[in-house]
Amino acid sequence: MIPSAPNAFHGIYPSTVLPMRPDYAPDWDAFAAHTAACVLQPGIAGVLCNGHAGENFVISAEEKRKAVAVTVEAVGASRIVVAGVNHESSLAAAEEARAARDAGADAVMVFAPNAFALAQDGEMAERHHRIVAEAVPGMPLFLFQASVNAGRMAYTHDVLDRLLRIPSVVGIKEGGWEVDAYDALRRMVKARAPHIAVMASGDEHMFACFVHGSDGSLVSLADIVPEQIVALDAAVRHGDLAGARAVHERIEPLAEAIYGAPPGGRATARIKHCLHALGRLPCAAVRPPVGPVSADEAEMLEQALRAAGL
Repeated sequence: MIPSAPNAFHGIYPSTVLPMRPDYAPDWDAFAAHTAACVLQPGIAGVLCNGHAGENFVISAEEKRKAVAVTVEAVGASRIVVAGVNHESSLAAAEEARAARDAGADAVMVFAPNAFALAQDGEMAERHHRIVAEAVPGMPLFLFQASVNAGRMAYTHDVLDRLLRIPSVVGIKEGGWEVDAYDALRRMVKARAPHIAVMASGDEHMFACFVHGSDGSLVSLADIVPEQIVALDAAVRHGDLAGARAVHERIEPLAEAIYGAPPGGRATARIKHCLHALGRLPCAAVRPPVGPVSADEAEMLEQALRAAGL
């Protein structure tokens, strides 16, 4: 549900994981329960399902549609539901967007095709997004800015300038994972399209991004500590930097353990392990090729959970 209010898309959105059974089939009951638990919290504006945390690169089109439907049933009456769209083919991405709309999503987030890491230009990027936008006329659309380490998937400002001109764009999840790049992008967007929400999503440097300025965050760390992410955002907005730093000091070791510790690409497995260790998921399975956490990772994560008071 999109509220009738100024800056309707601003705020904190957990980017949810998709719980799976030991045979890697989605556990829809666990997904509904987890989504409600982390989203139906004071200060939470909405939810991103089928994002990277939701393993959107290894689940089927039908599983993505079902994830949207379950999310809408669990929280859609009172929260904004954003559905991730991730496909190498622009035409298939458009089908995903239509399926998400028909399942009840309020908005879609378009992820860059992985092939963009090797070769991409403004014309390709704009064509991909416009095909998706035209498939769901009038539906709000979020952009996704990939990591500075993701090759050409990370859009240049010239490419972003083209994408910001798409009329249905309402926000951008800034996943650049570098504070200076985040602030440069934020300044560029606010200068050229101030109505578009810029959402920080660098989990282990969220405090710094919020202090630079942010319209919210679509963030998977909120799967584990939604209250603390809301508190961090609120403290910065109210100018309480001491209070914000206190929250940051509490959750930063956990963020570093999940996202910062090498090797990369392990965040979803680590989040699921944490949720399982806390008794919030019945199973920590992730779909291959990603594998379960190692014994060393498990020890690191459980130490971080204790340090965060969890």
